[in-house]
Amino acid sequence: MSMRIEAFLKESPMFAVSRAARRFEGLAAKVLEADRLNFLEGLVLASLYFEQSREAKPSQLAETFGTTRGNMSHCISSLEGKGLLERKIDPEDARGFLLALKPAGKKAAVRVIGEFDELQREFEKEIGKSALAEMLKSLRKLEKRTGK
Repeated sequence: MSMRIEAFLKESPMFAVSRAARRFEGLAAKVLEADRLNFLEGLVLASLYFEQSREAKPSQLAETFGTTRGNMSHCISSLEGKGLLERKIDPEDARGFLLALKPAGKKAAVRVIGEFDELQREFEKEIGKSALAEMLKSLRKLEKRTGK
């Protein structure tokens, strides 16, 4: 690679954020591999666990996690195939369905939440709580500016 591009990439916040995101996804994949889950699957399990009713609509999850309905559909099918969640017809709208954790899904969710908590503690230890809070604030500001 040329020295010019290396210098550009070293100073590029876009490249740094992108690279950090890829590395984080790799790290998350390592901690979730025992349950054969990817990061999005882990997020879905954790969110369903924290929902009081333990049920949520796929479209809500897709919007919350900033992904497409198609990606969410694949994720749900995968989790359903692993016996971790089930779909139920929405009693308020028979065209839609709700998601609920099965007992194995609840156990996996507790493990995932523990792993996510551990990653969070590692980030806080490495970066510092206040620096991490400022970084998140900046990223959210940037996200709003780009319309996402």
